[in-house]
Amino acid sequence: MKNRLKVLRAERDWSQADLADRLEVSRQTINALETGKYDPSLPLAFKLARLFALPIETIFQDEA
Repeated sequence: MKNRLKVLRAERDWSQADLADRLEVSRQTINALETGKYDPSLPLAFKLARLFALPIETIFQDEA
């Protein structure tokens, strides 16, 4: 699954640790999401959508 997390985070000048703190997850989780090694749980996807004030499908795109 592709995502725009790195771009969205950079637009706000947040580090991976900053984003992780805001979401109450580890920095390693953010890294895994950004590199496509991990797909978020539905609750985490909703947290991201609320944090960035964007629809989930704007942040995440299915590669199919």
